[in-house]
Amino acid sequence: MTTMYDVGAQELVLKAAEGLKKVPEIKPPSWAAIVKTGMHKERPPVKDDWWYARTASVLRTIYRLGPIGVSKLRAKYGGKKNRGVKKKHFYKGSGNILRKSLQQLEKAGLVKFVEKGGHKGRVITPKGKSFLDKIAMQIQSLKPKQEIKLEQKAEAKKEIKEPKQEQKAEKKTDEAQLK
Repeated sequence: MTTMYDVGAQELVLKAAEGLKKVPEIKPPSWAAIVKTGMHKERPPVKDDWWYARTASVLRTIYRLGPIGVSKLRAKYGGKKNRGVKKKHFYKGSGNILRKSLQQLEKAGLVKFVEKGGHKGRVITPKGKSFLDKIAMQIQSLKPKQEIKLEQKAEAKKEIKEPKQEQKAEKKTDEAQLK
């Protein structure tokens, strides 16, 4: 069975974001259009639907690392701030964005809060796991078709290169005959 580990992270997050758009509990807050995603950023995200991509990325991270809390997620989504001439300095990502996305994922039933031993945080529910695994299965089923097309393109490129080599060989033989 295909899991999320069998496909690329970027593909999975983009497809999961499309799937999360259909979930009624997950929608961007009113302030999402003007907010930066962390202190290390200079501008807000360019994409209009960035909220769904971030929420899908958080869901994938919880699947991989759960139980995980907001503090660890802030560190994961942080980055280095360009401070001009001074050295770069690491700043954490926005906690409010992560809290709201986690709350929405909990409301949708994709993650839940648990305490395992000394660790507490969010873990993925069976519903969330099946959501990501189904998307991974869709991506995996599309791949073989794309690989066949890439092989056909590579063969076509080889065919184009071969006549050029034959022409060079003919020129060399013509020059040898003239001498």
